[in-house]
This record gives sequence, C-alpha cells and structure tokens, in this order.
Amino acid sequence: MRFFFLFVAALVSFAAQAGPPQIFLDIARFRNLNKVEKGAEVEIYVTVPTQSLTYRQRAPKSFQSAATVTLDILKADGSPAYHEVVTLKPPVLNDTTIAIKNPQSFLKRILLPDGKYTLRGTVRDQYRSTNGETTVEKPLVLETPVGPFLTDVVLLSRPAARSGGDDNFARGGYRLTRAPGGNYGRGADNIFFYTELHNAPMGQDLRVHYHLTTPDGSAADADGTLTPQSGRPTTVVGQLPLGPLPDGPFTLFVEVYGGPDNKKLLAGHRAIGERHSAEFAPAGAAVPR
Repeated sequence: MRFFFLFVAALVSFAAQAGPPQIFLDIARFRNLNKVEKGAEVEIYVTVPTQSLTYRQRAPKSFQSAATVTLDILKADGSPAYHEVVTLKPPVLNDTTIAIKNPQSFLKRILLPDGKYTLRGTVRDQYRSTNGETTVEKPLVLETPVGPFLTDVVLLSRPAARSGGDDNFARGGYRLTRAPGGNYGRGADNIFFYTELHNAPMGQDLRVHYHLTTPDGSAADADGTLTPQSGRPTTVVGQLPLGPLPDGPFTLFVEVYGGPDNKKLLAGHRAIGERHSAEFAPAGAAVPR
C-alpha cells in the first residue's frame, strides 16, 4: 500500500518556485581556419540554473527536473540562419530540499559567414508550463579585422589545461572550462582566460599585458611574452588574482604590444565579468568522459 501511494505521488511536481527559469548565453567568436570557407566559428555556451525548475517525483526518493532550450540565430533581415531545440535533464536527486542544485550547461560550435546576426535563446520548464519562459537576445557581428587582432576573450572558471583531445571543450590545444555569464562566486580567488592572436608579425617575441579593473578604480596587472606561431593563431592563456577587488562588475583587458621595445599596441580585446564572493556561481559544464 505504501508503494502504491508513492507511485501516485509520482504524478505530483515538487519545486521551490522562484519565478521563470533562467538562462545564460555566452558567445565567443573565433575565425574559421578553413581558408576556403570564409567566416567565423561561433561558440555558444548555454547555462540553465536548475534552482527554479520543477522537480517531478519518478520513484521513491527519485526527483528530476527538465528544461527545453531553443536556440535561434537570425540574419539581419530576420531570416533564420540556425535553429535547434535541446532538452536538458539534470541528474536525479533523492531530496528536493537540497539548497544547491547544479546548473546544466552545453556548448555549440556553429560556422557562419561574416555578417550581422541576432542570437536568441529561450528556456522553458518542461514540467510546469505555467512557470513561464525566459528569452535572452544578443547581437552577433562577424567580420574579418585587418592586421593583427585578438578573438573574443573567454572567461574560465579554472586554468586552461593542456589537452590533445578533440571535442567541444578543447581549443588551441587546451581544455577550457567556462565561467557561465562571466560569474565568479564563493571561493574564486583568480580569474582565468583564453583568447587567440591572429596575423601577428613573425620574427620577434611580443609583450602581452593583462589589466583587470573595477568601477571604483581597483586594478590588477600582469605581463607576459608571446612567441607568434607561423601559419596558425597564437593561443593566449593567463590568470589574474581577484584578491582585494570588490564585488560587482569587472573588466579584463588583454593587449599585445610589438615594435621597438614592444611599446606599440598591435591588438587588444576585453571581457566583462562579475564577482559575487558571498554566492555560489554557476559552475562550468563537466567534460564528457
């Protein structure tokens, strides 16, 4: 009889409702290395926090949530360039009162011609349609710069690790674990980052300068040396301590200098993140085994 009541209870949904589900969209633009197909390789890193999703009982001490994510890329005239629907099912929990439920992330790599686009991501709670949906849109401009340039700076939650693997989490010989939404939470002492330098002058080492700043004027700096790679982009990886920097937004600048005494600015790019030292930030997706 007890099992029967538990089975009937499987029809009931359990959740701590905190409004519509959330979605983080992170875009990183890299140049397509295929010389025949001009354009860019776009990485779309999607993270869905599971705190506000509905957890449905499947069996005794077995609860699971599910979300549907719709990704669209629209051309400047509104016509579709890409469309996909992804279903996320977080691991089963045996107790829905657990305060920290791990977010779910996935990454898509899409080849697109240069041009102007709009990226749109929509998330829905599969087990409670009345919970609403959340849509996030971001502009996406793809173009080929002239001269030396840096690709987008990717903020990481842990150091870029050398890897010979070939999957969506590997780039430039490194395994990357992204910081969703550029968020750094409790226990994060450093920010880590990755970018690529293209069209660098050959024959000399270059100076790379990292500068981290916040609205109140607090800052951290570091310098390094780059040796350009012939015929391929030069990977740039680094880290800076968060240390005494205050909570709130920060801007990371990565700059490459060459010329006499390495004082001429050749290329630069920036990334914007957030620090919340008292909160848990969404973790990066685990690398599939």
